[in-house]
Amino acid sequence: MTGRLPSGLLVSALLRRVNDAGGFGIVLAKGDPQGGAILVIALDPGAPPRVLERGIGPGGRVALIDSTPTDDIDGYWRRRRARDPDLWVIEVDIAAAERFAAETIVAD
Repeated sequence: MTGRLPSGLLVSALLRRVNDAGGFGIVLAKGDPQGGAILVIALDPGAPPRVLERGIGPGGRVALIDSTPTDDIDGYWRRRRARDPDLWVIEVDIAAAERFAAETIVAD
């Protein structure tokens, strides 16, 4: 058993935190409740949309990685989801969206 929290719990926590802070969050695609990867589409007012996910950062530690494509975000996450049906896709619309995602899905 690992010390990592289930993906479904992390997604619920992120959506709850965003909602409680006055933002809006939605599940665009539901993944594996235990170990599915989580892709966050961050809609931060006044900034272009970004795609963020948990991964290994430059220092070898778990980090939030910016994987924003240069073209269509909708097409990008749909292609990723077609290859990985366990992938969660979450959209959050709140100021400091990256901070909410990092504090919730990286710091578990």
